[in-house]
Parts: sequence; C-alpha cells; structure tokens
Amino acid sequence: MRNKVAIMYDFDKTLTYKDMQEYNLIPELGYDDPSKFWGEVNELKVTNNMDGILTYMYLLLKKSEAKDRPIRKIDFEKLGKDVEFFPGVLSWFDRVSELGKSLGLEIEHYIISSGMKEIIDGTPISDKFKKVYACRYYYDVNGVAKWPSLVVNYTTKTQYIFRINKQILDEYEDNKLNDYTKEEERPIPFKRMIYVGDGMTDVPCMKLVKEYGGKSISVFNSSNKSSYDLSKTLVSQGRSNFMCEANYEKDGPME
Repeated sequence: MRNKVAIMYDFDKTLTYKDMQEYNLIPELGYDDPSKFWGEVNELKVTNNMDGILTYMYLLLKKSEAKDRPIRKIDFEKLGKDVEFFPGVLSWFDRVSELGKSLGLEIEHYIISSGMKEIIDGTPISDKFKKVYACRYYYDVNGVAKWPSLVVNYTTKTQYIFRINKQILDEYEDNKLNDYTKEEERPIPFKRMIYVGDGMTDVPCMKLVKEYGGKSISVFNSSNKSSYDLSKTLVSQGRSNFMCEANYEKDGPME
C-alpha cells in the first residue's frame, strides 16, 4: 500500500487570477467594479461586527433579491465555467499524481476555500479533488439559495486540515473528529501534508502544517508586486516554508 500525501490548496488567487465571484457573479449583480461590492462587504462587516465571510454571503443574497434574480445552485455551477486559472493548473493535478506514483506515493488533492463550493464544482478541475471544503448555501426545493449552510473562514479552515489528517471528511461528523487518535495512527500524518496558499487568510493553515512537520508554500502572481512582497514576508516571518510563482506548467516553478 502506498503512503498517502495530501496537497491542500486555497482556491482564489492561489489557482486563479482573482476571486471566483468576480468573473461573472458580482458583475451580474450590477457592479462594474467588483471592488465596490467588497467595499460594501467591509462596511457592513465593520458596522455590524460581523464575520467577513458571512457578510459577503448575506450581501450576495440581498443584492440578488433586490435584482429579483434568485441565486440558484445551478447558476453557481454555470459560473464555474468562466473561472480563469493560472498557467498549467488544468493539467497540474494529474501530473503531480503521476509523479507521486513514481515515488511510491498516493497523492490526494483537497480544496480549503472561503469561496463558493458550487462555483468550484462547475470548474473543469472539480473532479481532481478528493474533497472540496468551501462555503455553501442551504437551498429550497426549487434550488434557490436561502441561508448559509457552511462557512469557511480563515480560522475555521484549520479544522479541515485535521479532518484530512484523520480522514474524517464529512463536515457533520464532529465527535469522531474530536476523539483522540495517536499521531502514528492517523492516515495522513502532518509530515506528509503540503498546504498551498497566497495570502494572510492562509496563515493559520500554513503555520499549522509547517509547525507539525509538513510544508507550506506561498504562491504569488508574478505581475502583482504586492502579491510577491506578501509571499516574501510570509517566508521571512516563518509562516511558510517556501514562496513560488503561481505557474503550474510542466517543468515550471511549482513543479
């Protein structure tokens, strides 16, 4: 039996050029500049002392209601087809899995994202992941989004690393997750885990994996100096092990 290795990825700006909601969803709600939407999210968050991820999920629903345009599950999935990925992402997962086999390893890929699971499900890479942990809504019988059913923010992201570590993957399963399990009995020990992210919201996951013996990689957009500077800072502060251009092409920097 091959040893398992888990590679865990943030999604927005780690695999993609920008936030997944900015490709079509936010523009369809009447924003010519997505930063205006995020500005409203921040104002509402601060004014009401709200969680930032819950705030954007709430505002998406309110804006869609105001437009008399209910957000349906099928709409989210269609939006996934418009997401643009960094170079090489589409072939990355198969290539790395094959590399793992040549080393006697079984590579499993996971997403841990504050974006929308349904949008990710609509992308051409959705079938490459053992599990996708991301925000999602509860839908009524007509498939209309009514209420957040799962919220993944920068601190709750870490619980999913333990789920992967123990292979207790279902989100509803809390008791088994919290049961004591010796490290040597866990299916994917931290030393065989890699976390890939791009920014400050990934710091808790990066630090957790790094401190427990795994590796963390901070990726940056080579055309964005602030992205490069942030990656450099995360490495210099000991929060991630490595920094790398978000280029996933064959024989490219990430490979």
